[in-house]
Amino acid sequence: MKNLSRKQQLDRMKLIATGLMLLMAAVLVYSRLQAGRGIWHWVTAFSEAALIGALADWFAVVALFRHPLKLPIPRTAIIPENKERIAESLAVFIRNNFLSSTILMERMRAFHPAQRIGAWLSSRDKADMLSRQMILVLVGALAFIDDQRVGRILRNTIYKRLQQADLGSLIGQLLDVLTQNDQHQALLNEGLRRLSTVLDEPSTQRHVASIIIEVSRREHPKLLAMLGIVMDTEEFGMRLSATLVESMQNWLHDIGKNPSHPRRKQFDAVVENFISSMKNDPGYHRRVENWKQQLLTTPVVADYFETLWVQLRQWLQKDAGKSESRMQVRLSHTFRHFGRWVLDNPDLCDSINEHLIKITSNLSEELRTSVSQHIVSTIVQWDDKSLVRELELTVGRDLQFIRINGTLVGGIIGVTLHAFVLLLSAG
Repeated sequence: MKNLSRKQQLDRMKLIATGLMLLMAAVLVYSRLQAGRGIWHWVTAFSEAALIGALADWFAVVALFRHPLKLPIPRTAIIPENKERIAESLAVFIRNNFLSSTILMERMRAFHPAQRIGAWLSSRDKADMLSRQMILVLVGALAFIDDQRVGRILRNTIYKRLQQADLGSLIGQLLDVLTQNDQHQALLNEGLRRLSTVLDEPSTQRHVASIIIEVSRREHPKLLAMLGIVMDTEEFGMRLSATLVESMQNWLHDIGKNPSHPRRKQFDAVVENFISSMKNDPGYHRRVENWKQQLLTTPVVADYFETLWVQLRQWLQKDAGKSESRMQVRLSHTFRHFGRWVLDNPDLCDSINEHLIKITSNLSEELRTSVSQHIVSTIVQWDDKSLVRELELTVGRDLQFIRINGTLVGGIIGVTLHAFVLLLSAG
């Protein structure tokens, strides 16, 4: 039975119910021919009442969907004749029992959406699946994008933003951020450390020695010649270079270890004056603006901005085609991190849940109205034959059991009434 289609199941049950009704008619005819001999009067009572019950239930079932025997009997073809009223009643039932604000909010509270979302995203399998699907959607969308048009839009957007940007003030603000909490001093410390590392390298010291010897030969050749009598000039240069480097290292070390060193204060003053001039000096702003305009009108820059989208799209498509896509890995990691973050913050979960409940409450009335209207309009637009066919395929099989039960119950009632009549006659 499970392997049969809905129509086959319906036809089979119709055949059984109709066959039982015809069987009762045949039994009734045959029992009448026996003229009540023996137990045939009981069979007659059973078959007669069973046939009446079968016909009555056949009429009732058929009358739901169409006019019995195509006769325009009043109050038949109930479903197609009352389609609009049925649609409105169904819409009201669903609206009041499934879409009320109270029911939706209770379901939302019991569902705990934030916790479920967090648990779902924190699963590696789910996060990987979601990231893969997002990349597939992205790659599919990229295939339909006009590269030239997007390239022009991207270029024009960047140009417009850069044209509107006040780079002078922006640089000044960035440096303001840099000087907060003495971050510029940390930058100075890093510069001192790297300079000290460079001075420690033998190649640097050899280079300094060569410069000393070269300058000495040019500026003081006689003095260098006299020193050459006593020692090798290259040895002299290396010794002097080592002495200079050591002095420089000591000086850099003093600046690095002393937060109140005069050179640090001078550095503060230089940075402060530089930032002030960048923020307030009109001449500086004009120079920055001129530099920006020259840069934007350079053909190389224009070509780069226009081809930027093509390069980005090619990279995205190439990365998406890899078995270990960097985007997929990053997205999956981001989803899992977000899921764990939600689960590890009960207050955040409560806040998300409350917001979703509030949104549900605000949307519930509109949802109830729109769903009700959709149900009514959809059912009313259905063709009568299509509506009847679909409903009959859905519930018609079960309705045939009513016909079968009506036949059997009618027969039992007929036998019972016949026995009651005989009992009264005997009395």
